[in-house]
Amino acid sequence: MNWSALMLELAGDVDGEALDLPGFGMSPPPDDGNYSVSAHARAVIRYLDSSGRAPVHLLGNSLGGAVTTRVAAIRPDLVRTLSLVSPALPELPPQRTALPTALLAVPGVARLFGRLTSGWSAERRTREVLALCYGDPARVTPAGFAAAVEEYERRVRLPYFWDSLARSARGVVDAYTLGGQHSLWRQAERVLAPTLLVYGGRDQLVSFRMARRACAAFRDSRLLALPESGHVAMMEHPEIVACAFRELLVDTGRLTGQAEVGKAAPSTPVHPEGD
Repeated sequence: MNWSALMLELAGDVDGEALDLPGFGMSPPPDDGNYSVSAHARAVIRYLDSSGRAPVHLLGNSLGGAVTTRVAAIRPDLVRTLSLVSPALPELPPQRTALPTALLAVPGVARLFGRLTSGWSAERRTREVLALCYGDPARVTPAGFAAAVEEYERRVRLPYFWDSLARSARGVVDAYTLGGQHSLWRQAERVLAPTLLVYGGRDQLVSFRMARRACAAFRDSRLLALPESGHVAMMEHPEIVACAFRELLVDTGRLTGQAEVGKAAPSTPVHPEGD
């Protein structure tokens, strides 16, 4: 999962930056081994505080959507707008196609899966991931597939790869069970920033039916529904997501009108990346 296609679409509008959450992408694992949603949120907050770029337009997908929801709720001063693509907000019971991924949270399952699939090529593993995340994997270009295979080969060699996968899955499951003021749905209700919600009709990990609940929870929200998209709409339909994001900026006064779309704007979108 990455934001490169969307960042290319928006390069003339905003000064974009993608963050790798601890243990993902090029970021090392957290020193304390804490992969909870709250720990990831603290990492994003530390970065925004230290960078001096806040308030920013904050975007998140999947786990990153849960993380950025928490950031926007507890530190509204850091967030101009919030854009969430298939955010991992509590869904109980989860849809059936998401259950195998949820099982990664069970201690030992991630490493067992690694052993059971040790004979798979990187190409096969990558195809399985794309089939899970895309509504139509055929949209992936040969160059995009080759880059995904290369990144998978790099990641799987990291000594903490399976641990980060399992602990992050456990962090999401734990966040699903929190109640009271720490509930992600309760925190969604506290978000003040104008919020763009993007849901895919073919998403196998976050049910499309959750779009209605999300629209009700976020007080200043708008919905982009993509019936043909899967879990990573910013990769699968970047031009449509970019258009919706520009409209959000125009409507909130961050771009003065469609005539200026394409010019550099004094706005910073930050996209936390995680698997």
